[in-house]
Amino acid sequence: MIALIQRVTAAEVSVAGIACARIDAGLLAFIGIRPEDGAAEAAALLDRVLDYRLFADEAGRMNRSLRDLGGGLLLVPQFTLAADTRKGLRPGFSTAAAPQQAEALFAALVARARHLHPTVSAGRFGEHMQVSLINDGPVTFWLES
Repeated sequence: MIALIQRVTAAEVSVAGIACARIDAGLLAFIGIRPEDGAAEAAALLDRVLDYRLFADEAGRMNRSLRDLGGGLLLVPQFTLAADTRKGLRPGFSTAAAPQQAEALFAALVARARHLHPTVSAGRFGEHMQVSLINDGPVTFWLES
């Protein structure tokens, strides 16, 4: 499972021009799911996202996590993160989980996140989304479980 996380001052997801998810300061996490991913990978990745230290402490070092700060978490499903881009000029998607598997796992990830963290919002699986964000830093990391 993959998470491309970005530290943001604000982020929003819209579908058909209507906002459906929004956070203020916190993390935007694009989530890619592979065929071999399951509940254990989702739980491990979520723990890393919540505990990854990318917010500044008093000394200005990246030493505080989202869990430490209590900021917002916006989870956005993005199957293209699991694409095979190693050769050619067009991505292959045989390395991404099937839609039914990915949808169920993404829903479980969102439910677990809402159980563990006070402010969680989520994009809509299978929808054409527009994502707006203000990347703070910029700070962006690629995490895998």
